[in-house]
Amino acid sequence: MKKPLLSFLLISLSFVTLHAQKKADDIIKKLDGKTKIYSAIAQNIWELAEMGYQEEKSAALLQKTLADEGFSIEKGVAGIPTAFIAEYGSGAPVIVILGEYDALPGLSQLAVAEKKSAGKVAGHACGHHLFGTASAAAAIATKNWMKANKTKGTIRFYGTPAEEGGSGKVYMVREGLFNDVDVALHWHPGAKNAANAGAALANKSAKFRFYGVSAHAAGAPEKGRSALDGVEAMNAMVNMMREHVPPEARIHYVITDGGKAPNVVPDFAEVYYYARHNTRDVVIDIFDRMVKAAEGAALGTGTTMDYEMIGGTHELLPNLTLQKLMHDNLSKIGGIAYTTKEKEFANKIAISLGYEGVDVDTAKKVQPYKTESKAYGSTDVGDVSFTVPTVGMGAATWVPGTPAHSWQAVAAGGTTIGTKGMMVAAKTLTLTAIDLFKNKDLVTEAKEELIKRRGADFKYIPLLGQRAPALDYRE
Repeated sequence: MKKPLLSFLLISLSFVTLHAQKKADDIIKKLDGKTKIYSAIAQNIWELAEMGYQEEKSAALLQKTLADEGFSIEKGVAGIPTAFIAEYGSGAPVIVILGEYDALPGLSQLAVAEKKSAGKVAGHACGHHLFGTASAAAAIATKNWMKANKTKGTIRFYGTPAEEGGSGKVYMVREGLFNDVDVALHWHPGAKNAANAGAALANKSAKFRFYGVSAHAAGAPEKGRSALDGVEAMNAMVNMMREHVPPEARIHYVITDGGKAPNVVPDFAEVYYYARHNTRDVVIDIFDRMVKAAEGAALGTGTTMDYEMIGGTHELLPNLTLQKLMHDNLSKIGGIAYTTKEKEFANKIAISLGYEGVDVDTAKKVQPYKTESKAYGSTDVGDVSFTVPTVGMGAATWVPGTPAHSWQAVAAGGTTIGTKGMMVAAKTLTLTAIDLFKNKDLVTEAKEELIKRRGADFKYIPLLGQRAPALDYRE
């Protein structure tokens, strides 16, 4: 090849690259310019605070937002009224951005730096109002880039309800809704900006129900058989199990029904259990032992017992091919800076958590890249990660040091601090999706890594079995 021709080609390639980058930058600027619009959507969902499988208005708002931007909407997928798919484009690759929008019971809170209930039954203590909105914003921004560049492929937003214990994504995986997907992107609100290799515990949960015989607790106690005794006997045996399970395991429960009056022997009682570990096989073993404890408790107290599987999720499978890409994009976007008013709010929140003041540098910076993380919680994204290459990140939507599932998390999520972190996530997801559309080799490498990590003989088996979606688990 002659040097003038080579130089011409190199210059042309550089021009095309710069032109594509300029268009990506333009998309990000336009996304930034819609902050007020997306903030209003997120705050609307924050006010609604709808729990798992009850997110009718929240899902409808996100559906309208996406439909108004040219996405086709398929509602009620996988037998779940509040689950949906929004799609734009056609053909491969198929890139999915996951969005959640369920709230947690018992965590109602105003957007103030002191514990003060909003008078509702639930609150967004995990920031899913921000999660769903940022993901929808990213899907729309990616669509706009695809349209501007006449890029082939499909961008989808998956509206995934009931992440908090309802395992909504598991039913969507089981239904085959990820079978044609190439890559899934997600994020989560948090107290730091990080895009490290994620980890999550496998989880099985169930409601154990005991049935006894009612009687007057003082006048005829011998006639009764207490269902509450069955629950308490099960709890005692499971608590003794803690000494004989792997130290990384977690078992927790709450008695959801223990009777109605002390002078009536309860003929019904219910306890709601979670079992967790970083490998699903251990979780299955622990759960089976819990069932045996429940059977023994019923036998010993003269009651009967049955149980209903509520949720079951796989551990999270990392994909380092995608993770470094997302980290690099998060680093380009960077963290957030607090205004004077935000800093005053944050300092009060920090003090309520036992800190002397807020560490604003944590919100500003992006955490160093790590290829391993320790698992503390569970997510139904785990099942997605065993099905398609999956990558996620966290953004500082809460005051540094804030734990999830706290009133402090609810409060920050209702302020501009939450909105700023949400937009960091939206922009990072957008850049990552664009990179995947531009570089098909990355998609291929990610798929190869998935197969290697999960094993060639892997067969997906949902931990919650074949039960129908637990649509009433929050009732």
